[in-house]
Amino acid sequence: MDRLDAARLQLPGAEVRVLARCASTNSELLSTEIAGPVLLACEAQTAGRGQRGRRWHSEPGASLTFSLARAIRRPVRELAALSLVAGVACVRALRSLGAARVALKWPNDLMLDGAKLGGILVETRAHAGATLAVVGVGINWRTSAALERRARRRIAFLDRLPAFAASRNDAIREIARALLAALSAFEADGLEAVRREWEALDAHAGQRLRVRLADGRVVSGVAAGLAADGALQLRTRAGVRAVASGRVLSARAA
Repeated sequence: MDRLDAARLQLPGAEVRVLARCASTNSELLSTEIAGPVLLACEAQTAGRGQRGRRWHSEPGASLTFSLARAIRRPVRELAALSLVAGVACVRALRSLGAARVALKWPNDLMLDGAKLGGILVETRAHAGATLAVVGVGINWRTSAALERRARRRIAFLDRLPAFAASRNDAIREIARALLAALSAFEADGLEAVRREWEALDAHAGQRLRVRLADGRVVSGVAAGLAADGALQLRTRAGVRAVASGRVLSARAA
């Protein structure tokens, strides 16, 4: 197994930690006093979380499972866009390593040829006059028939890509570098730093979507990019509608 190694994960300007097992890398960092950026990678999570409390399965050596913590100084109302910023950073790094077809699904999924490759969970807490943002990333590394059965949906794995030759350590390091750069750009310029790039990477651009809202209602419309605050814009018969919180249920050609 390609074991994680803190020495191979060296990240300029950040502390690097590696654990064999933990409940959740996000939870570990949220409960720890942090002086500067910290990258925490873990071989296996026993209680990993996805969006809206969904469980993230993480078996030893089977995934890229890590979190990056960094203090952010932006208005709290803008922090909901952090998962979009993180998504762009992940795709930048993965494409540079050979995963050329990785794309984004609003608001926090990494997609490969229509199948889910990974996900992002951003959590925050107050921190020394700023906000500590903890960006959790989980990416499927090694093909797992058991995960495919549990997920009951199409799942993608990096080990199925012949062009992707990076090790787990190299992949985590490069994604973390891209995340630090993207978070710095967000701190300086907000979502505008990556909004157009996110739209260019949108797996569902121009498709007709069904989206379940936070209150359970379902709306339909054609994906029309992001609003200035990161909300998903849908062109509907009644005009353009911005969806601030929800889950894409299905997509088809418009």
